[in-house]
Amino acid sequence: MSRAGSAAKVIGTVLVVATLAACGGNRNAGRVGGSFFNPEEIPLETYSAEQIFERGEYELNRKQAGEAAFYFSEIERLYPYSDWARRALIMQAFAYHRDKDYPNSRSSAQRFIDFYPDDDDAAYAQYLLALSYYDQIDEVGRDQGLTFQALQSLREVIEIYPDSEYAKSAILKFDLAFDHLAAKEMEIGRYYLRRDHYTAAINRFRVVVEDFQTTTHTAEALHRLVESYLSLGLTKEAQTAGAILGHNFQSTEWYEDSYKLLTGRGLEPAFFKDNWLAGLYRQTIKGEWL
Repeated sequence: MSRAGSAAKVIGTVLVVATLAACGGNRNAGRVGGSFFNPEEIPLETYSAEQIFERGEYELNRKQAGEAAFYFSEIERLYPYSDWARRALIMQAFAYHRDKDYPNSRSSAQRFIDFYPDDDDAAYAQYLLALSYYDQIDEVGRDQGLTFQALQSLREVIEIYPDSEYAKSAILKFDLAFDHLAAKEMEIGRYYLRRDHYTAAINRFRVVVEDFQTTTHTAEALHRLVESYLSLGLTKEAQTAGAILGHNFQSTEWYEDSYKLLTGRGLEPAFFKDNWLAGLYRQTIKGEWL
């Protein structure tokens, strides 16, 4: 379900909002829900919570999410203990998110969770909170703090609301964010490898194969370990990495490249137990730690 669809679910029934008519050049004037709405001439306090809510919906419909968030927040201010305030708060979080105002979206979503933890829409609020981090993960080179926060928030959706319609989407995004962290480690490892800083590169690739085994980067990380260890003359470690790579990813180009590197030096992929890869070998091949 799209976020727009989720917003429609939140409000229950999509309200029909009449088209605003121009009024003396005043863009804020018009008819909403059958009533004339002109907050620049008539104080907003004189309108009902329902009228202000409809105006917020209207602004969403015309893709003015920032304006919509303002009206939904006014309901929270003017009618703080009403059912409309509860409905407006989750819509406020949604509108801020659509406007890419992630801090305010997160703040609104957190207030909803704090005030209405047992509400049917608490799961959606938690999901919006997670998205406020996740949707900012757009480049591998950026600070990964956002990725860690996204993972933590997505995990809360999965664990607290496992039966909600948002859990499945949260699981998918969790896996993608997890992959993103592995990609960052690979980027740094390759940087060190290109500059012949083999020990530093090995440390990064080791993180990937130990902590991010389920991601799409594991095969390349094992190959880069073969490269790095061979460059340092640590043949047993290179052979063990090659053996793990061959067992799990034999059909990949990474194994083919590693095999060529090893055989080019008269070596074969083989297991040696006197290095840190021995533990990984037992886990991934022999299943002793599973």
